[in-house]
Amino acid sequence: MKILVFSSLAYSLVNFRGALLTRLIDEGHEVVAVAPDQDFEVSAWLKSRQIRLTTVAMDRAGVMPLQDLKTLWGYIRLIAVEKPDLILAYTQKPIIYGGIAARIMGNVPFFVLMSGLGYLFSPDGAKPGLTRSIFLRLYREGVRRARKIFVFNKDDRADMLAAGIITPRHDVIRVPGSGVDTRHFQQQPLPEKGLHFLMVGRLMRDKGVFEFLEAARRINAENPEVAFSILGRSETSNPTGLSGEDVARLQQEYPVDFLRETTDVRPHLAQASVFVLPSYYREGLPRTILEAMATGRAVITTDMPGCRDPIEDGINGLIVPPRDIDALTAAMRSFIAEKGRAAAMGGNARKIAERDYDVAKVNATLIAHMGLDGDRPVQKDASSADLRIQPAMAVDNL
Repeated sequence: MKILVFSSLAYSLVNFRGALLTRLIDEGHEVVAVAPDQDFEVSAWLKSRQIRLTTVAMDRAGVMPLQDLKTLWGYIRLIAVEKPDLILAYTQKPIIYGGIAARIMGNVPFFVLMSGLGYLFSPDGAKPGLTRSIFLRLYREGVRRARKIFVFNKDDRADMLAAGIITPRHDVIRVPGSGVDTRHFQQQPLPEKGLHFLMVGRLMRDKGVFEFLEAARRINAENPEVAFSILGRSETSNPTGLSGEDVARLQQEYPVDFLRETTDVRPHLAQASVFVLPSYYREGLPRTILEAMATGRAVITTDMPGCRDPIEDGINGLIVPPRDIDALTAAMRSFIAEKGRAAAMGGNARKIAERDYDVAKVNATLIAHMGLDGDRPVQKDASSADLRIQPAMAVDNL
């Protein structure tokens, strides 16, 4: 079968979907990866695995109707040329315009990988307004004929129903995130030199950057030997993003080391004692948490959809209320007070990563639900009547 995979960034095809694309090739399918940008290293990696990369222009974060119409037209033209048997889309604009294009071109079987609901479902973006209203209507049209919608956490289905994006007739399957390669992310011993708290994520306010900074300031005043680092890229295209100038200023104001963005986070995880993600962004299931768990690191995160899903509070990490600096500081202090806590929780985190979140298990589930194991045919021309009612998640923990 020929499969089109729609994405909003070429790098994500390797970093987040590389194992899935490789598995599809191994199953005997032809895969065409689609992104708005050209990336030589990504293209070479995909080519080495017999995966073609093609581009369709997209304004990833903008709200320019003319640009979005160009994206829709680009998808329509691509479908006409490639004549795919199946389309898989992830992230907002590929889902919206990929789904509409699939319907226009004769209801090509369309599957959605909902990796997170994003800014408009975060506290700052959830307020009523024209942008939100338009976004919800477009999302509804994009997924209207989706064969299946894969979600990463326990809350997405209910939230999409409440927002009117989906109906109870949509087939929603819960999978444990993108998964993590537990062979690539191997368990590492804790660093010998003191306690080190690491945060990894895009530099956005609603990822909890300022909560982490303030907690670090408070702890540093009492325990100057404790280290704090943030690894991530500036995110000026997001309404809550921080610029390079912001980062330079914050580096001077807080006892936190801002690390340069990297394509390999493993050395930084190995040098950390505890992983912290105080996000109140509307996550799917942050892979940064899974990578930290696979490395054998305890996790402190928030009681938010996605963030809380892989954490057994008190077992492999601690869950704190979002935007609560006092609670975050107390959780971090507990690892200072209890010397063996990071090691015990980190060991549990590794076991849970292997048991529930290994990428091979996740991809096997996705492929089976799309009918792509053993190259079984996917029936075309589905209508909304073909979508079976599924009031509960089909997949819980693997």
